[in-house]
Amino acid sequence: MPQLRRIGINGIEVTVAVAGRGPAVLLLHGFPHTWRLRSEIIGPLAEHHRVIAPDLRGLGDSTHAVDGYDASTLVSDAESILEALREPAADVVAIDAGTPVAVLLALRRPELVRRLVVMESLAGSIPGAEDFLAGGPPWWFGFHAVPGLAERVLVGHEAEYIDWFLAAGTLGRGVPPEVRDAFVDAYTGQNALRCAFSYYRALPVTARQIGDAVAAGRLTMPTMAIGAHPVGRALERQLRPVADDLTGHLIEDCGHIIPLDRPAELLRLLTPFLAANRSGHDQAHDA
Repeated sequence: MPQLRRIGINGIEVTVAVAGRGPAVLLLHGFPHTWRLRSEIIGPLAEHHRVIAPDLRGLGDSTHAVDGYDASTLVSDAESILEALREPAADVVAIDAGTPVAVLLALRRPELVRRLVVMESLAGSIPGAEDFLAGGPPWWFGFHAVPGLAERVLVGHEAEYIDWFLAAGTLGRGVPPEVRDAFVDAYTGQNALRCAFSYYRALPVTARQIGDAVAAGRLTMPTMAIGAHPVGRALERQLRPVADDLTGHLIEDCGHIIPLDRPAELLRLLTPFLAANRSGHDQAHDA
């Protein structure tokens, strides 16, 4: 099991799971997840890396902050976590709501991001996702975006709601019971739900922030975009024109929650991609 640490940053406290030694890998989750989203892959990654997996602002055991759910503030959180753990740079691996944060971090602070892996999300409103959005965004985006509505409707029915996402995100296969219970617990209560839905309410601001960053720079580090169901290759198409070195993968027969649905396939892609950095890190350490 990783060590759980409580770190004060930007006026809040975040819970961070830390495991292993070596070059840092920062794991950013989404909804309805906590750091336990990575429970199947932290151990293997920790054999050669220092794995850093925070509960994002407002989620899991981190402070239920009043605001700060736009990507720019979350980038500042990520920077502060790395600084608090004395890591000058990290590989960044993100999914779902963590992906816009990782992309903006890489665009704004390329010196902090050695390699970037993003999956199953969109990078703001930059071109490339038109096919995916042809029928409109997923239904819950609108539901979550109305201030105050979803949390009032769902109180008392959190478990059923979270279970729907966990089933849909694994194509019906489900997740380990202990992980499911941790997710349900993390998203139970009106305030916990408000924080989760605040990510959706901040999406227009996040999209503008990413658009401005793309207009000013590019993804200069090696980047990997991984798709499954339902996003597929939409994120890869978004990043292709703005990334200097992009590799794209599509995992077949895999739901949205890749780290829990197909952890072995994800590790098969991550391990060699991150290993290229590890050799450079080891050489620098030996020098």
